[in-house]
Amino acid sequence: MPNSATPTHCPYCALQCGMNLTPAPDGTVEVSERADFPVNRGALCGKGRTAPAVLSSRVRLTSPLVRSGGTLVPATWDEALDRIAGELSRTRTEHGPDACGVFGGGGLTNEKAYTLGKFARVVLGTSQIDYNGRFCMSSAAAGGMKAFGLDRGLPFPLEDIPKSGCVILVGSNLAETMPPSLRFFTELRENGGTLIVVDPRRTRTAEQADLHLMPRPGTDLALALGLLHLVVAEGRTDEAYIAGRTVGWEDARAAAMAHWPEYVERITGVPVPQLRETVRLFCEPESAMVLTARGPEQQSKGTDTVSAWINLCLATGRAGRPYSGYGCLTGQGNGQGGREHGQKADQLPGYRKLDDPAARAHVAEVWGVDPDSLPGPGRSAYELLDALGTDIRSLLLMGSNPVVSAPRAAHIEERIKSLDFLAVCDVVLSETAALADVVLPVTQWAEETGTTTNLEGRVLLRRQAITPPDGIRSDLEVMHELADRLGVEKGFPTDPEEVFEELRRASAGGPADYSGITYRRLAEENGVFWPCPTDDTVAAHPGTARLFLDRFAHPDGRARFVPVSHRAIAEEPDEEYPVLLTTGRVVAQYQSGAQTRRVDELNAAAPGPFVELHPRLAERLGAAEGDPVAVVSRRGRAVAPARITLGIRPDTVFMPFHWYGEGRANTLTNPALDPTSRMPEFKACAVRLETVER
Repeated sequence: MPNSATPTHCPYCALQCGMNLTPAPDGTVEVSERADFPVNRGALCGKGRTAPAVLSSRVRLTSPLVRSGGTLVPATWDEALDRIAGELSRTRTEHGPDACGVFGGGGLTNEKAYTLGKFARVVLGTSQIDYNGRFCMSSAAAGGMKAFGLDRGLPFPLEDIPKSGCVILVGSNLAETMPPSLRFFTELRENGGTLIVVDPRRTRTAEQADLHLMPRPGTDLALALGLLHLVVAEGRTDEAYIAGRTVGWEDARAAAMAHWPEYVERITGVPVPQLRETVRLFCEPESAMVLTARGPEQQSKGTDTVSAWINLCLATGRAGRPYSGYGCLTGQGNGQGGREHGQKADQLPGYRKLDDPAARAHVAEVWGVDPDSLPGPGRSAYELLDALGTDIRSLLLMGSNPVVSAPRAAHIEERIKSLDFLAVCDVVLSETAALADVVLPVTQWAEETGTTTNLEGRVLLRRQAITPPDGIRSDLEVMHELADRLGVEKGFPTDPEEVFEELRRASAGGPADYSGITYRRLAEENGVFWPCPTDDTVAAHPGTARLFLDRFAHPDGRARFVPVSHRAIAEEPDEEYPVLLTTGRVVAQYQSGAQTRRVDELNAAAPGPFVELHPRLAERLGAAEGDPVAVVSRRGRAVAPARITLGIRPDTVFMPFHWYGEGRANTLTNPALDPTSRMPEFKACAVRLETVER
């Protein structure tokens, strides 16, 4: 590649910050500011600045590995691919196509996610495909679909946030999870707007808030309902908006009125005066927003919780109006695009439903197959992982590390070990890859071109900046080679732009319509918002930066209130397990840590797990700062040093989930699933604490 700066995007979170990459004479890659990209305006967090460290052959995979005599040993590409194809073929023959599973990731580009879904359904003929994005924003997606008829993380650009009068930020510590975005909230306050943060911890984000509400984990649903009750009781509803743009208000209002302020205070621990002040701050300005993240969403009632917050927006006329509305802060780099194009168990490209005959016919025509040959919807992510070794005998996994990231992780690790065959494509030897029968080393973000879709619904072009090392192939090449070996010689191109052109046709007319987007436009326009249909009779569609200003996506153009009521978390504390555990991230690590834990600078800042607990809880336990503490749930035991702080509720402990080993937080978490989104309840489970002798 030429020794010049290439404009591209960070490989980590859903901001997809712009950056420039320049190969250095010593073989490293330098990151520099790219001020023209509006999301980060040149700013980068530590993860973005150090992202090229994972490109080093010192930490990455450089050769295929095949298990021999219990050990992974280097192999040729032909040996590795032949082994995978042979095992998948054997599994299909002996147990049927649904015995083959496919598990993807929210970091895969749109081209890879699209091809992976096509590979599962056309080559393997299996319904058993899902991805780790199910653990990210599936509850927000389900809530958005119910209310608006369309799911896009943010229905407006981030640049609208500073122009709003008030933002309620629910369960997001974006100062650590996506630091460059904090500037939009700083500008909000500088412009006279108000920031309200809902979080059981006094996080770096909460420290920026005008008002911080600290509810008991798992009670966000009751909190939203209590706020709506006050909106009604104080006469703050927008009756004209409700009549003109919504349906279902009467039932939703009746459900909310059962949640009077004192009752909500008993459930949540949030004092009634704070509830009233929240309503005042939210309702008095002309515009206001509610933004949710994993806190309210990663619950067994996450969809209902999202619906309750959306109801608050609808009742006050805060959706589909300038600088107002409900939005979700997507977590993974391509968590939005990853589920739009067929990587999810129930979806086809363009956000089409797999059980819709018209959708099946459209996509089947693009793929050149019989619609009846496409399998139906399969298992959700946790249910798929839980079925490994029984119903599912072989698994192809790309871009995910469920041994660390899945709930009830020790159980999932055992399920993975019970497989007849596991193949993993990754850039590093993750904890999951270390269990595989075949591991394929694949190209990374800086070594390939492809598109992602950020949290705003802005489709972006990641450009190749460097040549990958010898012996490394792309995921697209892997799927092409496997398809060929499994008898499908056409339909799996290796050129990402060719794949994107097919994706455009497959998405045309769907809810997530990319048909008017091209690589040329993405390069020239710094990204294009979907939906962006194509129409040859007029000028190119500009893309849709702001949704719902004229109508919502339901056929009648109206939003839907969804009546919901508070219910307890799946596992309340009791005498044996008297404390609540909640989990999350820290600024220097990302997701399962498979990549960031290989960066020296990031490890120096966040070297390992910890248990955050209140001084009163620490005193009862007899633990001092830094002492090892065991956290025990009904699913297992984790041990990590105590971190004592006044910034957490006395009835709650917090653990970050980036690490494997004895400090693995997801050993403890509860896989109880939301009935709609199938999201596990990562954010609240009952635990007890024990001191540990060392």
